[in-house]
Amino acid sequence: MVIMGAIIVKADKKSNKILSELARRLGGSVIHIEDDQYEEIALGTAMDSVKTGELADRDSIMQKLSVK
Repeated sequence: MVIMGAIIVKADKKSNKILSELARRLGGSVIHIEDDQYEEIALGTAMDSVKTGELADRDSIMQKLSVK
């Protein structure tokens, strides 16, 4: 069984180039992502960390959205 993982490193352009080269030399693959993609990953991770597993009915959601 092969377990694979991933890391995300956010750094300046020069450091990214060095880290990318190091990863390739170590046999890893490198995927470049844009800032908006990084933000989506961070948001998804934050959302996963606060999941309650509870469901809410549509009426209560709409009621809370309409209150200002």
